[in-house]
Amino acid sequence: MSKYELTFVVNAKIEDDERAAVVDKCKALIERFGGTITNVDEWGKRRLAYEIQKMKEGFYYVVQFDAPTSAPAEIESRIRIMDNVMRYLVVKREEA
Repeated sequence: MSKYELTFVVNAKIEDDERAAVVDKCKALIERFGGTITNVDEWGKRRLAYEIQKMKEGFYYVVQFDAPTSAPAEIESRIRIMDNVMRYLVVKREEA
């Protein structure tokens, strides 16, 4: 199991319950592909560096998890098609 970090930006124009559903769906994807979530950090609403889909703000989330090496590719392929996720990135964390 390797340590990974998923950072994603959710559309700021959706309702709170819809946003919570998107976050839960992302967490469920991690668990579905054999991952174990170790930490979820909500950064809140922040201004984007540049406009994405004519929006200037988004809600940022960082999810740290342990997973097999095949999991990040599967997670990214599922998140890519989610409507309310504007940007995402999965990186492997350095083990300290």
